[in-house]
Amino acid sequence: MTETLPTEANGNGVQSLVLIAEDEAEIAEILSAYLNRSGLRTAHAADGRQALELHRAVKPDLVLLDVQMPYVDGWQVLSQIRQRGDTPVIMLTALDQDIDKLMGLRIGADDYVVKPFNPAEVVARAQAVLRRSAMRPTTPVSRILRADVFEIDLDHHEATVRLGRKRHLLSLTLTEFKLLTHLAKAPRQVFTREELLVHCLPEGDTQERTVDSHISKLRKKLEILGVIGIPANVRGVGYRFGSSA
Repeated sequence: MTETLPTEANGNGVQSLVLIAEDEAEIAEILSAYLNRSGLRTAHAADGRQALELHRAVKPDLVLLDVQMPYVDGWQVLSQIRQRGDTPVIMLTALDQDIDKLMGLRIGADDYVVKPFNPAEVVARAQAVLRRSAMRPTTPVSRILRADVFEIDLDHHEATVRLGRKRHLLSLTLTEFKLLTHLAKAPRQVFTREELLVHCLPEGDTQERTVDSHISKLRKKLEILGVIGIPANVRGVGYRFGSSA
C-alpha cells in the first residue's frame, strides 16, 4: 500500500518515497501513519523477498529495514541494495549489541534505530538521512574497478586480468564475481567468512564453509593464468584480496 501527501519533496520535485520493510504489520502501520503525516509517501514490504522486489520496482528514496524478516533477513537485503546502488537505508532492529550496529554500518547502513522506538524519532532520522542524500554529488561515479592486475566492469559483470600486453577475460560464476569484486574494493581489509556470506552468496546459502569452496574455485581459475595468492587466506580470520595488497 502506498499513500501520498502533498508536502516534502525529493530533488525531482516529487514527495519522497519511503519503503518500510517490516514483517510486523502493526509497527509498519504506525510508521506509515507518522511518515505520511510528515509529508512522505510510503510503501510496505512484509518480508525480505518482497522488500527486494519493491526496491527494484518503485525505486524508493529511503528504506526503513527490519533485520529479522522472513525468507531473506535484513542483512542480506541491505547487501543486495548496496550492490544495486546507494539508496539510503535505516536499520530497524531489536538487536542492540555493538557488534550488530557495526555489522549494519559496515555493510552500508546510513543509520540504526533499536526497537522499541519512538515513531517520531524515526521520522526525524528519516528526514535527516533524506536531506543528506539530497546533498550528495550528482557527478556519475566510475563503474570500472581497478586493483592489481584486475579490471572489473561493475555494470557488465566482467572481470579481466592484464598480464603484460595481454588481457584475459575471466569466466566467473556470479558468486565468484561478487567475491572478487568485494575483496578488490578494499584490498587491504580482511573479511570474515560471515561477512562474505552476507555480501556475496546467493539467498539460502548459510554455511560459512560454502565461502571456502567458492574462494578455492576462484583461486584455481586465477592460478591457471599465473595469478598466485589471490584471494589470500588469513588464518583464523577469513580472506583478503591479496597477501601483499
